[in-house]
Amino acid sequence: MKVLKFAAIDIGSNAIRLLFSNVIEKNGESYFKKSSLIRVPIRLGADTFIDRLISPEKEKKMMDAMIAFRKLMDVHEVVSYRACATSAMREAINGQNLINRIKKEADIQIDIISGKEEADIIFSNQIAHMLDPAKNYLYVDVGGSTEITLFSGGSTHFSCSFDVGTIKILKNCVPQDEFIRIKECLIDIRSCGDIEIIGSGGNINKLFKYASLRKERNMDYHELKEIHSLFNNLSYEDLMVQYDMNPDRADVIIPAATIFLSIMEWSNANIIHIPKIGVSDGIIHQLYQEYSSPKAMAD
Repeated sequence: MKVLKFAAIDIGSNAIRLLFSNVIEKNGESYFKKSSLIRVPIRLGADTFIDRLISPEKEKKMMDAMIAFRKLMDVHEVVSYRACATSAMREAINGQNLINRIKKEADIQIDIISGKEEADIIFSNQIAHMLDPAKNYLYVDVGGSTEITLFSGGSTHFSCSFDVGTIKILKNCVPQDEFIRIKECLIDIRSCGDIEIIGSGGNINKLFKYASLRKERNMDYHELKEIHSLFNNLSYEDLMVQYDMNPDRADVIIPAATIFLSIMEWSNANIIHIPKIGVSDGIIHQLYQEYSSPKAMAD
């Protein structure tokens, strides 16, 4: 038996996460087991989506977090790691400069990935084997932006990023007509047939937790609408106290539910699947595939 440890860093608009996972190799099989997850509530999107700049305060917090993450990875003796940043870092004018500084001071290389790359990381490494190749699935990730990818027959047929996200709704900075763009796009893809949604992100996982008692990780449109209505009638403080939400979850969960409900309505989808995965999980699988590839073994 052999145990390998990998690390994944997911730099989102609402938080930054470091995931450690063990991969256990035994009798020709590989088993993935999460070791620990560290979540730091650094909300880059609050700066980027308003000013297109990451503020000096957030830069310092991010640098401190990356230095700490580097030390933790050294202590854990990881085989390899990957750090990925999404919409908030993509849209920041000073994003690349900060990435260069982090590489120099924390020795962590950060890759800025597109919405399509994000979907591919999760789909190809985590959920492709769970889905029916005869069905059409719309992968939807709601965060700093809304990423939509259509999978049909087990392959990607369409991918698009929209400038609509939870923090942008909170800050009232969603570009005019952006929801119309989403609606028109989804109406166009209805022609491919019945669609089921695959929801990604911390918000949809939290919504599912309170909307459904079933073991299967899916819910229908009416279940999501009911939990949206329930939360919409509660105060920010009530969501934290009664539903055990962190402050940086309680203020974005209703905008997230609104986006998911709109997408389900416009695409005529009644079912949303919520696999308990994220970018970090996909990165771990990706790292292990690279590690165990014939070329890597030869090196």
